[in-house]
Amino acid sequence: MDKKLLAILACPICKGKIHFNQESQELVCYADALAFPIRDEIPVMLENDARPLTAEEKENRPR
Repeated sequence: MDKKLLAILACPICKGKIHFNQESQELVCYADALAFPIRDEIPVMLENDARPLTAEEKENRPR
């Protein structure tokens, strides 16, 4: 994920900070507990395409 692009992206719902999960190749908003997919190197920042975070993912959020 391009660091410059990541620096300007925000959650489309709360406008908060998102985090790149390299393992799952997703952009994660912990405030809304959603993970947005990256398809063909393009972030898909649509609420309908996001998946809810599991309880374990919420607990293991980076601090």
